[in-house]
Amino acid sequence: MMNETASVTDPIRFQLAVRRFDEANARDPHTELADGQTQPRELVYARRLTEWVLRLEPNASEALRLAARCQHLCRWMIPRERYEMTRAGYLRWRSDLKAFHADKSGEILRDVGYSEEMIRRVQDLNRKKTFPADPESRVLEDALCLVFLQFQLGELIAKTDDAKVVNALRKSWGKMTPAAREHALRLQYSTKEKELLNLALAEPGVA
Repeated sequence: MMNETASVTDPIRFQLAVRRFDEANARDPHTELADGQTQPRELVYARRLTEWVLRLEPNASEALRLAARCQHLCRWMIPRERYEMTRAGYLRWRSDLKAFHADKSGEILRDVGYSEEMIRRVQDLNRKKTFPADPESRVLEDALCLVFLQFQLGELIAKTDDAKVVNALRKSWGKMTPAAREHALRLQYSTKEKELLNLALAEPGVA
């Protein structure tokens, strides 16, 4: 069993922060089926991301564990539909989301007693400010990509044309470390998922 409080300076404060993140994400009106139960989507996502971070790095720092738990904090509050359905609109949405998640996580971390230094570190990881130079940012990015491949790829295929899915897979693969790619290759895929992943990996320039 993974120890989610290893490398944590104050387990009570850490668990309080995690609980506050989970309580916020539990208010997500969007749901999905996970472990046989209908659950709030962002709560499920936060738990899955945490699990992958700990699989990739069992001794993950406190900051990395916190960043994993609040990566998409309250994401539903800024819906994609609020922005124009263009590339520019998508980029503005992503930029606004990063600032929003950082502000929301900072409020909770500050409220439970974390230092400004720790808060900045968590926010920098969430914003990917130091990616790819920072090893912890690589772990978080690997976990994000693996959650996508394991749990979200099928949904993307159902609503997106094959060429765009292949492009998304190619970009994700390009950001992953060799260790994460090994995990990805061992995941269980549907026939269609496997077909598109093979197409992505067959493209020139994809390692």
